[in-house]
Amino acid sequence: MNELGKIYEKLVASDQVSMIQVDEGAAGQRIDNFLLRICKGVPKSHIYRILRSGEVRVNKGRVDAQYRLVTGDVVRVPPVRVAERATEEFVAAVPPARFHVLFEDEYMLVIDKPAGVAVHGGSGIAFGVIEQMREARPLGKFLELVHRLDRETSGVLMLAKKRAALVGLHEQIRDNRIDKRYYACAHGEWASDWGRRRAVKEPLLKYLTADGERRVRVQPDGLQSHTVFNLLEHWPGYALVEAELKTGRTHQIRVHLAHLGLPIVGDAKYGDFALNKVLARADARPGLKRMFLHAHRLRLAHPVTGEPLTFEAPLPDDCRRFLDQLNKLRNEAQRDGPTAI
Repeated sequence: MNELGKIYEKLVASDQVSMIQVDEGAAGQRIDNFLLRICKGVPKSHIYRILRSGEVRVNKGRVDAQYRLVTGDVVRVPPVRVAERATEEFVAAVPPARFHVLFEDEYMLVIDKPAGVAVHGGSGIAFGVIEQMREARPLGKFLELVHRLDRETSGVLMLAKKRAALVGLHEQIRDNRIDKRYYACAHGEWASDWGRRRAVKEPLLKYLTADGERRVRVQPDGLQSHTVFNLLEHWPGYALVEAELKTGRTHQIRVHLAHLGLPIVGDAKYGDFALNKVLARADARPGLKRMFLHAHRLRLAHPVTGEPLTFEAPLPDDCRRFLDQLNKLRNEAQRDGPTAI
């Protein structure tokens, strides 16, 4: 059992307050994420409640959820209650997993995340990439997500193996010094007067639906957002674009494309739901059972050495097949030509 598992067993078994000293492996994490890791099985809402109430303290003082831990900090954690089977489930519920590694050194780990896998647990998801990678590498003292990808988005995902790398990469993200490119296939017609390049600077606002689900919409009082779409190819009713992220807002590419009248194929939140259902049928041609959004390239400077780096993830087979089917249908239509009457 890893060190966090031992801490968790102690928390579950005791009705007493626990005092945990932060080591290098936990330094740099936000306090809320740290608590979610060591209090596995405790609802996220309860974690935030004990933070707001002041039951959690760092160095005897109150902190908010955004506080980042420092080596040597002493965290006071109140008693937590979870289901009786929680301790056993904590050890067994997160299966270790190996993902295709694009790059690794002593500071960074870059993988090609498949679609359908969350980057972390929460909101009804038991575990994600980060939890599985930690289980697969129990001797690693530090492993943190540098950024996030939506669950149904595939492609380049960076993790930091040292706090210095995490800090350096976050600084590049804040300063917009990382070139992030995505492939997206959208449903609709690319307007002829857009040329091959279309910039979208619509502000985006996060909100919750009546069911409590997170959504984003274009709204004047939202956060400033900027995406550039480069047209790569188009077919009747479809367009393949490369998206350049100039800002990094939640669901930015998905919402900006939907705003243009070009929702991403397979997008279950902002897409054409009737079309998605048709495309997901076993006999569909073209057919696709996922969202066509893929983080294909990142360019940045190494956070410690400053060396220029480029990470690329090839387009997944299911997305490539979808494009091949679109090409075949177009070729067939061109070959057959208009029907004579």
